[in-house]
Formats: sequence, C-alpha cells, structure tokens
Amino acid sequence: MTSTTDWPQSRVLILPRGADEPQSVLWDISRVLLLSLVMAAPFSFGAVQPWAWGGLVVGATLLLLLWGIGSLRAGNVRFVLSPLYIPLLGVLLLSGIQLWFGLSMDRIGTREAMIKLIGYAIIFFATQQLYASTTVRAWQLTGAAIAAYMFLMAVFAIVQFFASPGLLYGVISPDSASVFGPYVNRGNYAGLMEMLIPIVVTFACGLRWRHPAKPFLLFVVFTALVSVFLSGSRAGLISLAVEFAILGLVILLAGPEHKHVLVAGILVAALAVGFFYWLDPGDVWGRWKQMASKPELALGNRQKIAEDSLRMCHDHLAHGVGLGAFEVAYTPYQSVVTDLTIDYAHNDYLQFLAETGIWGWLLAPLAIIIFFVLSFRHLRARLRQQSGWLQFGAAVGVCGLLVHSMSEFNLHIPANAAWFSLVAALATLPRTRSGRV
Repeated sequence: MTSTTDWPQSRVLILPRGADEPQSVLWDISRVLLLSLVMAAPFSFGAVQPWAWGGLVVGATLLLLLWGIGSLRAGNVRFVLSPLYIPLLGVLLLSGIQLWFGLSMDRIGTREAMIKLIGYAIIFFATQQLYASTTVRAWQLTGAAIAAYMFLMAVFAIVQFFASPGLLYGVISPDSASVFGPYVNRGNYAGLMEMLIPIVVTFACGLRWRHPAKPFLLFVVFTALVSVFLSGSRAGLISLAVEFAILGLVILLAGPEHKHVLVAGILVAALAVGFFYWLDPGDVWGRWKQMASKPELALGNRQKIAEDSLRMCHDHLAHGVGLGAFEVAYTPYQSVVTDLTIDYAHNDYLQFLAETGIWGWLLAPLAIIIFFVLSFRHLRARLRQQSGWLQFGAAVGVCGLLVHSMSEFNLHIPANAAWFSLVAALATLPRTRSGRV
C-alpha cells in the first residue's frame, strides 16, 4: 500500500476496479445535497429541535449512500484518510463506553450527542470524499453558492431585525431577548457568518484581477459584516477581528497581485462600521460600550459558570460526566442564581472537558494541532489555485469559530456544527495526488 505523504498529511487511497471512468453524476447530486443540507439547517432555528437535527442526520446518511453508489458506478472507490479521524473516533469510543457502562449522568443526553456526532462525522467524511478530486468548476460553483447563501441570509436577518425585532420569521416569539436571523441567540448567528465570510473573501482573492464578480463579492461581504454588527454579538466581533487579521497577513504575503483585495477589504470593513452606526437604533452600540467600559458586566454569569464547570472537571476527571450530560450534571455545581435552566457552559472547551474528563484533555488539543498542521501546511503552494484559496478561507472560518467557542456554544447548535464539519473538511483536504492499493 502506498500513499501520497506520511502523517500528518491526509491521504488519498484508490481501490481500482478497472479502467478509470468519468465521475458519476451521483457525485454532483451528492455535492448539491450536501450544500442544501447545511444551508437549510440554520433556517430551522439552528436545527436544535429533535425533528430538525434528526432530519440533518438522516440527510447525512442519504448523502453517504449516494456517494457510495456513485463510487461503484464510477468504477473506483476513493477514500481520503484524515488524521482527524483519530480524535473523532476517540470521542465516539469514549461516549460509547460512557453509555454502555452507565458512566454517563444522562444516558438520553449521551445517546443524543452520539447520534449528532455520527451525523457530523458523516458530513466531514462525505465532504472530503466529494471534493478530494473534483473539478475547478465544482469549486467555483461551491464558492458562488456560499456567497449567494450568505448574502440572502444577511439580508433576511437585517430585514427581520427592523421589521419584527424579537420575533422569528415575524410570528414566533421565543423565550429569548437576543433573537437574530433564524437563531434564538445572536451569538449563534454570528458564529455562522464567521465561517462563511472568510470563504467569500478568499473566493474573491482567487478570481483574476478584473473579474466582474469581485465587486459583487465585496458587496456581499459588506452586507454580511453589517448584519453581524447589528446582531450585537461581542464575541462575534472579536472573532471577526481575529479572522481579518489572519486574512490580511496572508493576503499581504501572498503577492502584489492580491493587495488590491486587502485594500478593498479594509475599505469595505470601514464602510460596514459606518453603515451600521447609521442603522443602529442605539441599543447595539450600547452593548459594545459596556464590553469596553465594564467587561465584568458584559460577561454576566459566564465567569461563574466557567468556574463551576472547572469544579465539575476536577470531580469527574477519570471519564467525565458523559457526552451531552452537562445540563443534568451541572445542577449540583450551580452557583448562579437564576430561574432559567443552564444547559450550556457558554464555553465549548470547558463543557467538552467536563463531559469527557481526562480523555478530553488529550483529544481536544490533538484535534486542534492536527487541524492547524493540515490546514496551513504548504499554504503558499495551495494559494496558486482557486481551490486553495477557498480551502484557506475555510480554515480561517474554523479559526474564527474556535475563538468564538471560548465564550459561546456554537458547536452545540447542530446547524453550526454541521457547517463547522463541512468547512473543517474543506480546509484539511490534501493536495490532489493519489496512491494506489
């Protein structure tokens, strides 16, 4: 058995069944289904309801089936083997042990978390298989589809913000004062846009110097930035700042032919801030001022929840409280005085460590290290192709959500977790070379 490169580079293995044949049309259908699946998920309130995330998992399973049938019809079964499967399978194995041996404090919650995680794993796997050796046109269509989707999502969110503030789709009144777009929580909307904005920016970078689509793409980014500013997500603002710092640095080092995009990006960001200030009714700007002047009030109860979560980690270090069992396990540790149920730690890292124990302390850093190695290795060579620019944008989107996860629970919202799986899969795809069995 041979492979393209040694670990930690992902590997493409091909099992030939005869002469190479054109890609099956089912693969094209599978890519359309993949994008449709993740694009539809946010509009069902982030797919947090059982029927929504259940449909997401069923759709992912159907996607896997179509890919398999398409592979058989094409005469080749292609596998992209990523080192990220190691921590992923480790978490699935741990959750299975917690469930089987009764170590979880919430068996139903752990079972639900396992089903969701399997769905995300299928999306990650299918994305890498479908884009490992696809055409340049397929990458271009993917970039264009994401740009159009982001624009429509941003316009919808802005219109709803002014037309029916506090209501979902103008009629549904959730028990939340932070509704924005199709999400109950403004931070979850910002988390989605953080993953999409860098992809659209790098899509523009990958186009030729005077391509007619560039002005429209910059306008799309402008609209998306305005929507994030209006959402009032303070963690989203910080995450965007980190993303634009990474984008600016890489574009600056990529060569003089891309510096015009950097200048245009700075101008677009400045215009977005000015346009937001003109549109803002006043309360959003007040949230930002509070973060700057009184950060302890801006954090609210999150610091106490974080301290409670650390005590939970300490007491359940061996195997954790159980994947997805945070809500049930947190009650004895709760020091926050509230009538509301605290179902998330508002810190994805602390919640994962509390739920998985010492194994989470090993698997989480391993996954992050592998991601950064796979995403940013050979970056200069990747940026010679448009697909490489889109992969870089996906990697930056993952970085933004990793920053945001320090104070939010985006990875526990199925729609955002599905998008995260897709962009992480794109970011860590290997350069197209293949070995044979």
